[in-house]
Amino acid sequence: MTEIDTDTRTLEATGATLRYDIRAAAGGSGERPTPLFLIGSPMDASGFVTLASHFTDRTVVTYDPRGVARSVRTDGAAEATPEEHADDLRRIIEALGTGPVDVFASSGGAVNALALVARNGDLVRTLVAHEPPTAQVLPDREEALALCADIHATYLRDGMGPAMAKFIALTSRKGPVPADWADEPAPSPATFGLPTEDDGSRDDALLGQNIRACTGYRPDFAALRAASTRIVVAVGEESEGELAHRAGVEVAVGLGSEPVVFPSHHGGFLGGEYGQQGAPTEFAKALHDVLAG
Repeated sequence: MTEIDTDTRTLEATGATLRYDIRAAAGGSGERPTPLFLIGSPMDASGFVTLASHFTDRTVVTYDPRGVARSVRTDGAAEATPEEHADDLRRIIEALGTGPVDVFASSGGAVNALALVARNGDLVRTLVAHEPPTAQVLPDREEALALCADIHATYLRDGMGPAMAKFIALTSRKGPVPADWADEPAPSPATFGLPTEDDGSRDDALLGQNIRACTGYRPDFAALRAASTRIVVAVGEESEGELAHRAGVEVAVGLGSEPVVFPSHHGGFLGGEYGQQGAPTEFAKALHDVLAG
């Protein structure tokens, strides 16, 4: 997509100024398909450039979640909840003014989208929730949530490098978090090419703002099952055993459905964004198929 194809807009929300991008559907007359939102958290709009390029037949909306990139917080709060993110999404959908939309939501964005549908299911026609990392639904929830709290505390105490090393170790772990996780040696930031010195900043949205509330969110399964929204939970074929994949499977169980396996891994839709490569063409085809279903 070129710059001229993208309309960037600003919206005032409670405690934040939100910025979102609208890529208009390719030219042509007749009825247009339902607009498609592509969202993550804390991933911002720049993470969906490749995936959006596979949906030129639709109007595609991406945004920067509060506290990330162009969406600046105005309330001074240190953390954000899925309910706050859900209200931001509600505002953007209503401002778009097209009626119900389709949503592809990945990672923390999937958690926020589940919160949105639980409250405002009339705004979403189909939700594809890709690997929502809500540790609350896991059999090892106590251990996983304790480790997430430790990552947050490590970030506040020691900075980004040590905390991100723990986060990578957690999210790449295959299988449940053991009861004795605290006895394991802390991973070295240098192992992952992360800084070993604390630069004093504490503005990382993942480690500071979102990690505790996102992983600690428990979906309202009764509200989700009662919603008019068609909800499809997706998991990556290469991420089996990892926390977000395991949580996706449990969310599907709570909805009384089966997860759909998508190509690649947790970031399977990435085509070089953030230096990561998934299988975006295959991923986009799978998403097309699910949305058409």
